[in-house]
Amino acid sequence: MIIKPKFRGFVCATAHPEGCAYLVKKQIQYVKAEQQLEGPKRVLVIGASTGYGLASRIVAAFGCGASTIGVSLEKNALHNTTATAGWYNTVTFEKEAAAAGLYSRSINGDAFSNEIKEKTIELIKQDLKKIDLVVYSIAAPRRTDPATGEMSSSVIKPIGKPFTSKTINLNSHDLYDVTLEPASEEEIRQTVKVMGGEDWQLWLETLENAGVLAEGVKTVSYSYIGPELTYPIYTGGTIGKAKEHLVATAKLLNDQLESVGGQAFVSVNKALVTQASAAIPVVPLYLMLLTKVMESKNINEDCIEQIYRLFADRLYAAGGRFDETTVIRIDDRELREDVQAEVLQLWEQVCSGNQDVSGAVERFRREFLNLFGFEYENIDYEQESEAEQGHPHILTL
Repeated sequence: MIIKPKFRGFVCATAHPEGCAYLVKKQIQYVKAEQQLEGPKRVLVIGASTGYGLASRIVAAFGCGASTIGVSLEKNALHNTTATAGWYNTVTFEKEAAAAGLYSRSINGDAFSNEIKEKTIELIKQDLKKIDLVVYSIAAPRRTDPATGEMSSSVIKPIGKPFTSKTINLNSHDLYDVTLEPASEEEIRQTVKVMGGEDWQLWLETLENAGVLAEGVKTVSYSYIGPELTYPIYTGGTIGKAKEHLVATAKLLNDQLESVGGQAFVSVNKALVTQASAAIPVVPLYLMLLTKVMESKNINEDCIEQIYRLFADRLYAAGGRFDETTVIRIDDRELREDVQAEVLQLWEQVCSGNQDVSGAVERFRREFLNLFGFEYENIDYEQESEAEQGHPHILTL
């Protein structure tokens, strides 16, 4: 079939297999070109098919030579639909890992469920015996508690009072004011339930009880704080409450992992173009201006560059035990004073109508579509593609 981008609101409902493969291979090539790392050798990535989770799996495998197990929830093609981008990413990763002689297995299912946790442990015991790094990188809109059956949904809202700011229409390029109403206590509770640290803790407890955590194991989960400009809908909003819970969970896990000499971290990463960020008021405009400023200073980073730096300079620096506090900051370049000062200056110029952002909008749109395999110059999108793809190392439950 010939595959084109199709949208449902802010959601891209199609993905291009060749384009997704190109994105994954490009990240692998970046890691191979860098210095090989003395890092983990048996790695579990929970949320391994896109974004920071996929980058973590690539750095572990192709930067450290690690055997990896990835857990994610994606869909293969069905009838006249394409697979999800994460499915094509996983297929490509499995092919590239096999070609490089690296052990790799992928479990496709609901990571929040007990069934997937049990199946993962079964696979670890069978093939790897122990895990020395657990990466938790799930950003889901909803979660079912396996103990109670309760379904919780996350929201991105301010707390306490409404928040009004400028945002941009990605189609017309028009700026307009948007107001977000404050979250209710129940919305806050459910957001923490979905995006806080509860499931991360359940995974580590389950893995520890099963005896599959290696001595000196590390675990890391990912977070975002952002600048004052987006504070009301991030750090000061519902997501901020969830991330506070995540940090508190890391501290609890540090105590629980003492028996195996383990450590737990929350890595605060920089802002990136994602499917979620395109739908959040204020954020696309901020990202456009941030990218412009950081590129002008030659300090911009994508997922793979951030995670390589996390492994090389923080988690596995000099191959020794890493003793930083629970929270690791690799958003340091985004939040540099000079960067934020220039972003704010541009923001004021844009909002007053004194700055043309058409080029920035087109770049944001292109980066967004790249996530789904579209808008790459080296791919002929008029050619037929095989939408349904698979790999024997992907186990779907």
